[in-house]
Amino acid sequence: MGMPVSIAVPDAIAPCAVDDVFEWLHHVDATFSTYRNDSQVSRLDRGEITLEAADPDVREVVERCEAFRLASDGFFDIRAGGHLDPSGFVKGWAVDRAAGVLERAGARRFWINAGGDVVVRGGAPWRIGIQHPRLADRLAGVVVLRDGAVATSGAYERGQHVLDPQTGRPPAGTLSVTVVAPTLGAADAFATAALAMGRRGPAWTASLAGFEAMTVLDDDRVLTTPGFLDYCPGGSVAASLEAGQTVTTASGLRSPASDLADGTSSATSAPANSTMDPTVIAGISPST
Repeated sequence: MGMPVSIAVPDAIAPCAVDDVFEWLHHVDATFSTYRNDSQVSRLDRGEITLEAADPDVREVVERCEAFRLASDGFFDIRAGGHLDPSGFVKGWAVDRAAGVLERAGARRFWINAGGDVVVRGGAPWRIGIQHPRLADRLAGVVVLRDGAVATSGAYERGQHVLDPQTGRPPAGTLSVTVVAPTLGAADAFATAALAMGRRGPAWTASLAGFEAMTVLDDDRVLTTPGFLDYCPGGSVAASLEAGQTVTTASGLRSPASDLADGTSSATSAPANSTMDPTVIAGISPST
């Protein structure tokens, strides 16, 4: 999928199960990559095959993406850049499927980290670090999760790749959006949509039932949905960075903001200026 994927399974399972996961992910890359001329997505985009003739997985992904487009008022648009690109959903969808492979093999506690987007299962909660959108050696926050998924959409390694479908240009005012959800596919899609909305995104994420979000604005304010703080050790973004002494916060913390950018009052803020321990820069470690 054009990104590093790491897996940790403390449970005793057959080694072939992990091999099956990577075989599946290689299949997904061969089928959905927009960088491969021979992938079905590239051929579909060029009109060489029809959706009806495509692999059933391709049809499923395109149909799911259309549902997310409707749910996001058009901001999750796999054709926003002028070409078919379901990357904003397919990575999370593929990792959800990979998690199912491990579960069917008997794994009850594991994590899968795909380019910084994470699925975790079972046992003591996992601590997941959210990378700072400007500084590769810093975190913007930490969440603790037992079962679920965390996805972040921002520039990071791929550069500015998310476009506002209404303007055809990168969104203004927002650096990154992180979503906590039951599944990584949905977290990935909604994080992408919220980022495409720019400063309208935080209010929209606050309206989503069953999802929580954190948005880093271009002035370094951090806006969260109220429920997102339930996942933060210590009950706030700033406190989460101090919890467990795996990260430390810089001085100069701002007071929480009472309003979102559009004037609603369903978010709180804290600065994204925190230094992290380089040993956890991959973004995940078991919570103690």
